[in-house]
Amino acid sequence: MFAANPEVKAYFNQAHQHSGGQQKALAGAICAYFTHIDNLEVLLPAIELIAQKHCSLGIIPEHYPIVGRHLLDAIQEVMGDAATDEIIAAVAEAYGVLADVCISREEAIYLEQSTKPGGWNGYREFIVDRKIPESDIVTSFYLKPADGKEIPNYLPGQYLTIKFDELETPTSARNYSLSDSPGQDHFRISVKKESALNADAPSGIISNHLHNRINPGNTIQVGPPCGEFTLDPTTTKNQPIVFIAGGIGVTPLLAMAKSLVKSNFDSPIHFIQAARNSRLHAFAEEVQQLKSSGKDVTTHTIYDQPLPEDLSHNKCDLEGLLTTQKLQEWTPIETADYYICGPKPFMEGAVNSLLQLGVDNQKIHLEFFGPKQNIHSSN
Repeated sequence: MFAANPEVKAYFNQAHQHSGGQQKALAGAICAYFTHIDNLEVLLPAIELIAQKHCSLGIIPEHYPIVGRHLLDAIQEVMGDAATDEIIAAVAEAYGVLADVCISREEAIYLEQSTKPGGWNGYREFIVDRKIPESDIVTSFYLKPADGKEIPNYLPGQYLTIKFDELETPTSARNYSLSDSPGQDHFRISVKKESALNADAPSGIISNHLHNRINPGNTIQVGPPCGEFTLDPTTTKNQPIVFIAGGIGVTPLLAMAKSLVKSNFDSPIHFIQAARNSRLHAFAEEVQQLKSSGKDVTTHTIYDQPLPEDLSHNKCDLEGLLTTQKLQEWTPIETADYYICGPKPFMEGAVNSLLQLGVDNQKIHLEFFGPKQNIHSSN
């Protein structure tokens, strides 16, 4: 597809292409669609995720036939003679239906983005007002609009899209969660400096560029807030909320927790944060400040590779990994909603523990950074 239509390559994260995550996510979405083709309501959450991601990248209706054409070519290549004309025609028709559903939802999102106060479509110039280190590998960027006009409100959990056209190595735009509560005169994103996963894989081009080259006063291109992994403080039911953050997964959850505290949320809030150690522990002070700012906030910190001084100075509540026993001890299993974000193994462990403890799957909310993956249940 990239060879025949190089114009679409910019919409695909090449690191995810290299790892195979993008391909697996697309194949999984296609299989899920054909599995539930007679009951599309089941797919609405997945369609919303896709539509939000597409709008963050600026996907337009003209892109759908390109993907559809190459999808049919791939099916014919894999199935060989089994891909009869009837099968290809049926797949083409089904893809057309799905494309129409996505295009319709994306049009509505684009309209909402452009008509809300301070909103826009596409990219808008923002100036880096402040650049604040949060740990050895995480830095926050405070962004203000270059035109001096207002910025839109957003739902905690949403993300911005950041694009650089001037890089020596062209790459796709990147999504970064908004890490602070809305209603301010700036946006804040907090970016982990991504190193290469292996010798053959590239380092994070955008994250390294932000860390190494972007400073206060620089201008960057920013897309409007997007994303479906959200928590609206104005509509959240009065029941306990538990946030379980692993590594850089703290960013959307911190925005949610701060927004709840800001709204004088009446029910208990529990914030569990896992990190390697104090040097890699981002937002340690902000998370602890939740306790003094909120009505009923409890926090717990876990280090799986603590430094000697971390233990002697009691900087963490648990050494090792988050366990089923600790989740049962630290959180109100029977009444809470759970919001989880972090590396896949971390989320998989937390989800399996919660399911083992009898938590309804509908009360467990997840966010993946990168292509959506399957969480494998051990139950």
